[in-house]
Amino acid sequence: MKRTVCGLDVHKDIVFCCILCADGRKIQHKFGVLTEELEVLRALMESECVDECAMESTSIYWMPIWRVLESSVKLYLVNPYFIKQLPGKKSDVKDAEWIATCLMNNLIASSFVPDEKIQRLRQYDRRIFDLNTSISRNLVKLDQCVQRCNIRISNYISTTDSKGYRSIVKLISQGVTDASVLVDQLHGRTINKYGKETLIKALTGVVNDTDIDIISQLVEEIGMQQRHKDEAQKKMTSLCEEWFPKELENLQTIPGVKERSATSIIAEVGTDMNHFQTPKKLVSWVGLRPRNEESAGKIKSRRITHGNKFLRKTMIECAWGSSRTKDSFFAEFSYRQCVERRKNRMKVQVAIARKMLVSVWYILHDGVPYQKPSDHYSTAVAAVES
Repeated sequence: MKRTVCGLDVHKDIVFCCILCADGRKIQHKFGVLTEELEVLRALMESECVDECAMESTSIYWMPIWRVLESSVKLYLVNPYFIKQLPGKKSDVKDAEWIATCLMNNLIASSFVPDEKIQRLRQYDRRIFDLNTSISRNLVKLDQCVQRCNIRISNYISTTDSKGYRSIVKLISQGVTDASVLVDQLHGRTINKYGKETLIKALTGVVNDTDIDIISQLVEEIGMQQRHKDEAQKKMTSLCEEWFPKELENLQTIPGVKERSATSIIAEVGTDMNHFQTPKKLVSWVGLRPRNEESAGKIKSRRITHGNKFLRKTMIECAWGSSRTKDSFFAEFSYRQCVERRKNRMKVQVAIARKMLVSVWYILHDGVPYQKPSDHYSTAVAAVES
């Protein structure tokens, strides 16, 4: 049965539209991206009784188009990699027509676009990732400013995000530069390890008013970003507790997964696993599945594939936590691979992240908490691997 379909080629400031009607007519138009013009596009699609619409987009410019059209027509977001035209007589109008033709012939596989609730959670989640990046960058700038004053305390502590270091730079931003006062902010283990006299020498520097002003600004900026991060996480948690309380609770039963990780998982993949028919589909979408690149009998690469970088980062961070959780399956797996078989620890963490993601799929698909594999299963796996 023929149907009326529409193809959209979306750019930053223009949208090319091609409607292929069931009676054989072809309608082509060019629209702007202002809300008023998009409403005209929606009215045109409604008047022509468009059943389905597929769009190819540059960057994130598809998002406002999606918001305007999603209530009136079934939408598909298409990866341009899979519907490339052959080079030659190519134009934006031809691209829109090609998208509509592919859709009419059922040659299009839509990208995963979550519902409105998950998209709201995603906005908070990705905002937190951006804030983490900004905080890390400003911590580096702050330490550079402190080092310029010849205060070398970062040489003696593990991280510039520690409580002791933050207390020291806060005092400096307030004009306190006496090393004997600053050293009292350090943890006792640090003082015992290096000696108080050594640390006082490291905290003795040459600080002027300009340095204090810049350090004060950076401390204030980092504090503001941390507050925004905490507020975003608090809002994210409250929305998950309101909309997905059972899923949030079940995900936190996985070793290494706590509130922040559980909310991030829900924000990136949602809770409906019908979008990913099997665990392998989810693993591949995240980019934790080893690629199969072989030619002439030679293996070219076994690196993991591209995918959702936000969830991949979250799962690998969880993998480090689970590999250190006492009596967990993932800790046993890590010990067996890293210590007994002497495999690369980083590669093992990627393997653990993949296993944890498979657990996530079953937890969300079946609506059950995490269950540690039985001793029989662990013994069987060990026997196979040996």
